[in-house]
Amino acid sequence: MATFTNRATLSYSGGTVNSNIAAGEIVEVLSVTKTAVINDYSQGSETTYAVNIVNSGNTAFTGLTLSDNLGGYVLGAQTLQPLDYVDGSVKYFVNGTLTATPTVTAGPPLTVGGITVPANGNATVIYAVKTNAYAPADAGGQIVNTVTVAGTGVSDLTATETITVRNEPNLTISKSLSPTTVTENGQVTYTFLIQNTGNAEATAVDNAIVTDTFNPVLSNISVMYNGTVLASPTDYTYDAVSGVFATTAGTITVPAATIVQNPTTGIWTADPGVATLTVTGTI
Repeated sequence: MATFTNRATLSYSGGTVNSNIAAGEIVEVLSVTKTAVINDYSQGSETTYAVNIVNSGNTAFTGLTLSDNLGGYVLGAQTLQPLDYVDGSVKYFVNGTLTATPTVTAGPPLTVGGITVPANGNATVIYAVKTNAYAPADAGGQIVNTVTVAGTGVSDLTATETITVRNEPNLTISKSLSPTTVTENGQVTYTFLIQNTGNAEATAVDNAIVTDTFNPVLSNISVMYNGTVLASPTDYTYDAVSGVFATTAGTITVPAATIVQNPTTGIWTADPGVATLTVTGTI
């Protein structure tokens, strides 16, 4: 609802006089809402938006255009879009009935043209987007996304939805052997490099566990984590017959990545947090 005012002026015999101020209200018969099906994200993840346009009037609106800014934000002199439209994902419903897809331009901005909202009815546009390297990845990051509906007889209607980054660890593990050539009854060391590209530390409550079956079986093993000697069975278990090795829950913790945005390109990168587990034994 919007208010408006108006005043008239009467001129006569070289003078002027003003009327009273008349006030009125414009009741908007169109309304728009936007909802994210998934309200959090990580880099490269998808979410789906549903935009619902409701017409409470007795006249249909035709030829409307929906425009989505794909989360655009300003960095220096440039505008970055952290979301990419997923090609072919638009679904268009009129009064709940799936209808032929209108004209779609991926953008940015994403535009969907030729929308009709029947009298006392509604139209819903559903589409998927995917986060890219411009999506804020640090703890507390968010994407504020705005959609605008415009057309003949319609003052631009907007709706905004905010999704937030997932604050969680993201672990990977790699394994190496030294030396790669060893004599019988020789000693070898397995090194497990654990990296965290997530924006949150992997803590003891995350219950990260490293398991392996050494073949050939190792004997007389010693285990270290980040340079500290681990003890069995508190920190790990090992079956010298089967070669099955496992750290205990809570032993493995990995710091969060250092996540920064390049001030020039706007791209977010992660310098992984790192932890190292070594197991040394005799073959």
